[in-house]
Amino acid sequence: MQLGSWYLGNGQASFTLWAPLLEQAALHIVAPEEKLIPMEQDDRGYWHVTTAATPGTRYFFQHNGTDDRPDPASYSQPDGVHKASEVVDQSTFQWTDESWQGVPLEEMVIYELHVGTFTPKGTFEAMIDRLPDLKELGINTIEIMPVAQFPGDRNWGYDGVFPFAVQNSYGGVEGLKQLVDACHREGLSVVLDVVYNHLGPEGNYLWCLGTYFTDKYKTPWGSAINYDDAHSDGVREYFVQNTLYWFRDFHIDALRLDAVHAIYDFGARHILHEISEATAQLSQQIGRKFYLIAESDLNDPRIIRSPEKGGYGMDAQWSDDFHHILHTLLTGEAHGYYEDYGKFHQFARIYEKGYVYVWDYSKFRKRYHGADPSDCPPKQFVVCSQNHDQVGNRMLGDRFSTLISFEAQKLAAVTVLLSPYVPMLFMGEEYGEPNPFLYFVSHSDPGLVESVRKGRKEEFAAFHAEGEAPDPQSEATFQQSKLQWDKRHEGQHQTLWQFYQALLKLRQSVPALTRAGADRTSYEVSGLDEEKVLRLRRWQGNSQVLCLMNFSQNPVQLTMTLPPGTWKKSLDSADTRWGGSGSTLPDVLPTDRTSSVPQQSFSFSPQSAAVYISE
Repeated sequence: MQLGSWYLGNGQASFTLWAPLLEQAALHIVAPEEKLIPMEQDDRGYWHVTTAATPGTRYFFQHNGTDDRPDPASYSQPDGVHKASEVVDQSTFQWTDESWQGVPLEEMVIYELHVGTFTPKGTFEAMIDRLPDLKELGINTIEIMPVAQFPGDRNWGYDGVFPFAVQNSYGGVEGLKQLVDACHREGLSVVLDVVYNHLGPEGNYLWCLGTYFTDKYKTPWGSAINYDDAHSDGVREYFVQNTLYWFRDFHIDALRLDAVHAIYDFGARHILHEISEATAQLSQQIGRKFYLIAESDLNDPRIIRSPEKGGYGMDAQWSDDFHHILHTLLTGEAHGYYEDYGKFHQFARIYEKGYVYVWDYSKFRKRYHGADPSDCPPKQFVVCSQNHDQVGNRMLGDRFSTLISFEAQKLAAVTVLLSPYVPMLFMGEEYGEPNPFLYFVSHSDPGLVESVRKGRKEEFAAFHAEGEAPDPQSEATFQQSKLQWDKRHEGQHQTLWQFYQALLKLRQSVPALTRAGADRTSYEVSGLDEEKVLRLRRWQGNSQVLCLMNFSQNPVQLTMTLPPGTWKKSLDSADTRWGGSGSTLPDVLPTDRTSSVPQQSFSFSPQSAAVYISE
């Protein structure tokens, strides 16, 4: 079933509205010529009409003979969330990616970005010129924060109210298709962030249809989307079709599903399972794999387990625990949810399992939390040191570049990029972008704007933040969040960029590092809690890599037992080449090839990391 308007060719278009509670519905075409055309309802509550209409036609759906409302499944809102929807011809774009198969999940190096702040112009088209730079860095996948139509022209995207419509100020349908096609030409996969747990507060005309939301459950944004209450079948279809729409019509390679812990479905067949099943069917039909990546703070491996194992079938998930333990070790922060982290032994556990909390008592939550995901391979976990949430939800939007030392920034890069998991960068971290990434909106309702300001202030109270947050409604807040890409050619910024590039070259060229782990038998990790040193060894065939990471702010004397082989130093963040004070580690760590033997003591520079390779 095609929801919304669908251009059929020959000057004809079909229109479909799911609204089982309406007594009557009509298509109200307002341009180029005004017409009011009654619609007929089928036995499932869908209203249909096929009539003369061409691409560019502007229309509303009229409810019960009175209210004109935009199409809930609109593909284009050229004049914003409160105005008429537009008929789009999805068949005219000339794709050039016929042979594209996508980057396998286990090989992805993801770069999360926000369209509006990634370039001065803040459009899809403007992004295209920067793709070669990302590829030169070593990125093979970009993740775009939500682009569903939101009110105004600046927003993170999580206030979207038309899940099928591409934000007009970014470039709309055509602009997004041009960007995806350009990415595929450059060898880059595209992940799109989608929001299936709530809709934004302004321009959300689905409320008036009486079926899309339920008060059975509450989310941080109000009533939950109705996935299991009366009249939920059309809601489920709506979001399943949205999933397929991005894959089929935009050639998107993967979707990141925002905050699935706020999706409530206690039916026998969870909506995430239904989405994953539909995605698998489309993958089979088209002949290439489409991926689903969940964001969840449940630490529940059912989300990523296969349906055969009682899971929902998501391909991967963000590991919040990885970020949290890394952040606390490097910053020392212990407010809010960070109070559950900060113990060094937790860092070894995150490498061993994928979660820190696997049915352990959480002081912050005041209950036991999580379950053991050891049966889930490392390639199912996406890890990062920074992302839009963890930077932008700080009161001042401050990044690691202003929170921790230059040495600690390099250490963070090693922990993420050489891990057995799928690594993700947040735009600008690779050169230490000094500008913050702040929260910004452009709502038109003064009361709503004031509520947003108040809500943000209450959130920061949990983190004991003092002072006043930048005004999210201000244009200046948005402009302050834009990247300064020229910085990557200057001083330490350039050094950090080159350090990231060197790490990614290792990940791409050394067999032991080339992909995220397919199981947990291709690496081992051990930690020295008192010294705050972590040892990570990864291998594949005859290729072995040893990563040593010192989180202490002091030099550490180490005496280590190494596996057999001749270990040659490939990279040391303390080296003067990388802006360090000078390496104190030997260039070669020889061992007996038939047995492990103790090594002599050596000094390890504070907050540094070294990589040794044995082949």
